[in-house]
Amino acid sequence: MNTISIEEGQELQLDFSKIQKIFRLNHHVIPAVVQDARTKDVLIVGYINAEAFDVSVNTGCVTLWSTSRNQLWEKGKTSGDSLDIQDIRVNCEQNSVLFLVKPKGIGACHTKNQKGQSRKSCFYRRVVNGKLELLEL
Repeated sequence: MNTISIEEGQELQLDFSKIQKIFRLNHHVIPAVVQDARTKDVLIVGYINAEAFDVSVNTGCVTLWSTSRNQLWEKGKTSGDSLDIQDIRVNCEQNSVLFLVKPKGIGACHTKNQKGQSRKSCFYRRVVNGKLELLEL
């Protein structure tokens, strides 16, 4: 699977092995859902470790843990599209978090639309008849 076909293609290629890959690399992470506090749109689902959580709490900006690069990912550091934390919620089992945020900038996704702008959300496609359909034109 190449990144372009996954991020821009219409073929459905869900990665059901992602959690297993994280486990094999011995990452100590939990899922982090990032949601727009005003619109309630889900912007990103990523992972955080203890360090990313502490940085997020201390700076008030979403910082995730990149499981592919094995490093902190300060959302907006290079794009300017930071996500200011309004509230942090923890699920009942304390194995995932929800960041309610106020987006600063154009978008939240690391991919770009056809105009070269950051997409508002990583959830820019939907499944229709087993194929992916672009929501954002």
